[in-house]
Amino acid sequence: MKILVTGTAGFIGSHLCMRLLERGDHVIGIDNLSDYYDVNLKKARLARFADHPNYTHIHADLANRAAIEAAFATHKPQRVVNLAAQAGVRYAATNPHVYVDTNVVGFLHILEGCRHHGVEHLVFASTSSVYGANLAMPFSEHQPTEHPLTLYAASKKANEQMAHSYAHLYDIPSTGLRFFTVYGPWGRPDMALFLFTKAILAGEPIKVFNHGKHKRSFTYIDDIVEGVIRTLDKVPGKDANWNGRAPDPGTSGVAPYRIYNIGNEQPVELLRYVEILEQCLGKKAIMEMLPLQAGDVPDTEADVSALIENVGYRPAVSVEEGVANFVRWYQVYYA
Repeated sequence: MKILVTGTAGFIGSHLCMRLLERGDHVIGIDNLSDYYDVNLKKARLARFADHPNYTHIHADLANRAAIEAAFATHKPQRVVNLAAQAGVRYAATNPHVYVDTNVVGFLHILEGCRHHGVEHLVFASTSSVYGANLAMPFSEHQPTEHPLTLYAASKKANEQMAHSYAHLYDIPSTGLRFFTVYGPWGRPDMALFLFTKAILAGEPIKVFNHGKHKRSFTYIDDIVEGVIRTLDKVPGKDANWNGRAPDPGTSGVAPYRIYNIGNEQPVELLRYVEILEQCLGKKAIMEMLPLQAGDVPDTEADVSALIENVGYRPAVSVEEGVANFVRWYQVYYA
């Protein structure tokens, strides 16, 4: 297939591109190489596949309407995976406009491209952060998500609602994927595993929020990519059992639309995560214990029963294996 992927210099996007190219798809990649974090790392990710004969790169910002329109008109992708976004929960406190420009306006441009060029299926990244103030564990797509705690989460919730409206109005099959704390080789430098590894090796203290007591469904990058590909290959339809008097937020009876969690079903306490990292590095961490930060949720736990039922897949890489793989990559990449 010809697949347009946004965010191809990003963590998840670069891994996804490599898998799609390996299986014979043609990929049109869009990325603006923003300086939110180390641009050299982004360039190094791209360098792994930029010369592949089936890859075409477009340097553009999602907020650039003309550039996105031109990408769709020129390449006419059959399917689209939108992974480009302004990430980071805390960055929104000081840079709110960036989130709206990229995550909301930029996503509108993607939806318009799909609308006007007959895209067969749109898959887009959402986040476990949309569950917000909800404390009912495990998090299920069938639960309401009306109380996001950060602008980042609110922008992703907006994506889900925008996609549903376009799926209904223009019959664009759309699938939203709520990722749970993704980690692994080539990861983001602003994420805990990256920050902790760098600090421990340098003999510097690490900031352990909520005194290390909160749990996360840490999900290895290969598990995320496999979930993305399986959902990309399964075009959703309308849910014949959907009831408008008791609407299920995870499906729709009026639009070809689906929401899935992609996360490890075995949440791990942060202190255990640090302990595994210490074992892999052969060095103890100096921990600065701090309270829970504003906008953070105490725990996340993924219910992936819908993913299992509909695409036959569940994330399975253990945190012990995943952290070890990350450490090996980190030590090689940073010599």
